[in-house]
Amino acid sequence: MTSDDAEPTVPTPRDPATPEPAAAPPTTPPASAGPAADESPLSALVPPSAGSGTAPLPLPGSDAAYRQNGGRSVTQRSFGRPEAQEPNFRPVYQGQAWPTQRPAYQPTYTPPPPIDWHQQQARAYTPAPPPKTNRVVAIAAAVALVIGVIAGAGAAVTVVALNDDSTPVAEQPNPPVGTGTDPKIRTGSVSAVASTLLPSVVQLRVEGADDSNATGSGFVIDNVGHILTNNHVVAAAAKGGSIQVIAEHGKPATARLVGRSPAYDLAVVQVVGLKAPSVQFGRSDLAVVGQDVVAIGSPLGLAGTVTAGIISAKNRPVTTGDGADQESYINALQTDAAINPGNSGGPLVDMNARVIGVNSAIATVRGSEEGQSGNIGLGFAIPIDQARRTAQQLIANGRASYPVIGASVDMQFEGGARVSAVTPASPAAKAGLRVGDVITAINNQVVDTAEALIVAIRTHQPGEKVTLAYERSGRAKQVAVALAETFG
Repeated sequence: MTSDDAEPTVPTPRDPATPEPAAAPPTTPPASAGPAADESPLSALVPPSAGSGTAPLPLPGSDAAYRQNGGRSVTQRSFGRPEAQEPNFRPVYQGQAWPTQRPAYQPTYTPPPPIDWHQQQARAYTPAPPPKTNRVVAIAAAVALVIGVIAGAGAAVTVVALNDDSTPVAEQPNPPVGTGTDPKIRTGSVSAVASTLLPSVVQLRVEGADDSNATGSGFVIDNVGHILTNNHVVAAAAKGGSIQVIAEHGKPATARLVGRSPAYDLAVVQVVGLKAPSVQFGRSDLAVVGQDVVAIGSPLGLAGTVTAGIISAKNRPVTTGDGADQESYINALQTDAAINPGNSGGPLVDMNARVIGVNSAIATVRGSEEGQSGNIGLGFAIPIDQARRTAQQLIANGRASYPVIGASVDMQFEGGARVSAVTPASPAAKAGLRVGDVITAINNQVVDTAEALIVAIRTHQPGEKVTLAYERSGRAKQVAVALAETFG
């Protein structure tokens, strides 16, 4: 074992009765380069030669190899300076450890490294970025080229998309409606939607021959001054009276009633020479619950009012009107955008400024007096897919058609639509429907009330075939029915 590993040798205590041994006379070592071969090693029992241990031991070597820039130790636990050593220490035996001023078991406090020490070290060795070159110009040119290519492709795709989107369910009679300039606005900006649509939205003031009056809204649908609105807005002027249209920043202009459809609660009026842009129609069948929408109109006579909300529900059966010949059944879009009296006939638009509905009705609190109702977050709009077809028929013929099956249903019955009467030679009679049959579905769409059946039928067109599921005496049956046509 080496001297560093050997245990220190402790001298044995001398008995006081024993005489002290005589010291050996000193001898002069021979003048040679090294110690004699027969020289005995030092021990605790043999005194060292004269002069031994007088010269201090050499200081430990430098620890520079173990430190980084700034004198910081590379070890994980030590980041301070080395502790001071005793300057006059002389070892008692060979290999004795060099002591410090404090015992090893009581180390001085060493502050921890900074939290971002590793990031500092990483930044210290991060190479500098390469100098900029003319590649930036080349990249910019390439990006411009890519944008140009995408824009060109987008234009081609837009033409195809518009052709697809503007194609109605049935062939459109001339003139086309809702084909205004593509707004091309930034999606999600209510202010951009408002600035795009406000020039196309008008306020209507109606006075009837019987001194009745009404106010509402409308919007321009072509370049010859046709305006789409609700039937209940202009109904007072159907048998005489006047209709005044006020465009944005314009003077009142007299409009003529082109046609109206009480069945769908839609009407078209026209102002010749109207200087207002046409809107562009979207597709209500593509609307999804939760999407953002904007309602524009003249609630309580306040023209140019803009409110925002979402589509709360689709295919909501809604009945409006106060008479048998004025009753309307709407397969409505429900929205929480604020709609109040005077908003009727105004557009409900998506965030691309395309019209997807015609604001028509609101739900009111039961027991509220007439004229005292207001927005409670339940507004309803006629889907633009239906409004487009009706508007084209009104412009072309002055009237609009809607489909029927030739049967009456019990409006008080719940749990389906119970047939109360069947018209002879009607589609219902030819299909074998009888009084008492309960219709429960149309084209796999559940029917739980009479209103739901009427609304579902009116989403189709005359001549189409639908499949009705019904119950007779507790037995489920199905039958195909071809829809007939009537006007109103």
